[in-house]
Amino acid sequence: MRKVIYWVHTSVDGFIDGPNGEFDWPRMGPELSAYSESLDTRVDTLLFGRPVWEMMVGFWPDAESMSDDPHVTAFAPFWRATPKIVFSRTYAGDEWTTRVIRANLAEEVAALKAQPGRDLLLTGGAALAAALTELGLVDEYHVAVHPVVLGGGRRLFAAPEKRQNLRLVDARTVDGQVVVSHYQGGASADE
Repeated sequence: MRKVIYWVHTSVDGFIDGPNGEFDWPRMGPELSAYSESLDTRVDTLLFGRPVWEMMVGFWPDAESMSDDPHVTAFAPFWRATPKIVFSRTYAGDEWTTRVIRANLAEEVAALKAQPGRDLLLTGGAALAAALTELGLVDEYHVAVHPVVLGGGRRLFAAPEKRQNLRLVDARTVDGQVVVSHYQGGASADE
């Protein structure tokens, strides 16, 4: 069965973006980029909630024309070539969207996991990750904690209704400043 892998950047104070939605603070050094690329090699489908999708589609189709950063030039071709699923009740889709899932989150994601293929990568976001966590559908969490305090924004996990017990698989410091923790998903505490 395919796994859902959640890959996210957060601040020390637990926000995935700043008070005004800014996402200019993560620093993709060579070790963090290599970690990210190692996740990419495991997957054949990318999953996005609508807010993250709008940020991604505004940059990655023409990313190399906007940046010559090594991470950007390595990830952009992968992003363009990989099927992308957006979760939104209202989004119609666009030329880069392979599919939009509008309802029946538990059934749709369970069906995706049951299909043959490599794993599924959920990149960033809070609401979709929280919903999938609540449903017990996230198998792995890869959380990069950057050395910045944002003081506000969207929380890493939007008010979960119940506790989730995770198991630490690995934790390391990359590029001398970012702590990346890898957890396996678990059951809620009341199960």
